[in-house]
Amino acid sequence: MPDLTALIHSAVLYSTPLILAAIGGLYSERSGVVNIALEGLMIIGAFTAAVITILTGNPWIGLAAAMIAGVLMAIPHAVASITFKADQVVSGVAINFLALGLSVYLVKYMYEGAGKTPTVPELFHQVPVPLLSEIPVIGPSLFNQFPTTYLAYLVVIVTYIVLYYTPFGMRLRSVGEHPSAAETAGINVIQMRYIAVMISGALAAAGGAGLSIAIGSEFGQTTVSGQGFISLAALIFGKWHPLGVLGAALFFGFSVSLALIGQIYGWTQVVPSEVLSMLPYVLTLLALAGFVGRSEAPAAVGKPYEKGGR
Repeated sequence: MPDLTALIHSAVLYSTPLILAAIGGLYSERSGVVNIALEGLMIIGAFTAAVITILTGNPWIGLAAAMIAGVLMAIPHAVASITFKADQVVSGVAINFLALGLSVYLVKYMYEGAGKTPTVPELFHQVPVPLLSEIPVIGPSLFNQFPTTYLAYLVVIVTYIVLYYTPFGMRLRSVGEHPSAAETAGINVIQMRYIAVMISGALAAAGGAGLSIAIGSEFGQTTVSGQGFISLAALIFGKWHPLGVLGAALFFGFSVSLALIGQIYGWTQVVPSEVLSMLPYVLTLLALAGFVGRSEAPAAVGKPYEKGGR
């Protein structure tokens, strides 16, 4: 059986991509734009991070490139949803298909028909935080992690402060709740929504990058495997609040780690491996089935906006 420290460490490790992507989705949906495209943004982030890190040998450059690629991939969704007022769900699904198809095609083109990239030569390594990492149980679990995990901690804290204690956050929430009133107050609703969707792209791509240059060491068609949709579930389950999203992502990350640990420690002798692999997705469905009816989405999320309040 795994000890408590290993279990918590694994849960935090596998929740990191979910935290980053879900917080990215929070920015978009708090502004009033549904972002079903989190899966595609994570895919393009994982692909870009792996390829650029292979080329440069520097995972930090790979992470930065992934975030830029995420912003670029998010722009078409913003244009379709905000400027052309297309159905935001359909636009997001299109981005998901585009990201998967494009990344798989480029991998095959760049690596002579291979189904995945070569192993990334230089990955992020776990970095212990002095003193904090020495605290029993909690220290090794929370403070001996990859840099992407520390980035996730920082993103949650910064997002909470930005949303509730800065003028930018107040404007962002206002355009998601009452865009007409926000426009009357002099806020550029369209500009705010564009900014929010691009932030969403950068953070979701950072989450994807963690899957290919920290937790994993390559990119393939199954690298992300639905984690963007689990991130979307964490966003809903967390009630569009940074701390709620953190808790929900940790819950779903725990389910992912439990499934993997079960296979490592031979639980497949009692429970089939297929059932363990299904666990994160089943828990996601069960959590949402009992919660969606009570969720409190921003009032204007998913609704097209025309200047002048029409």
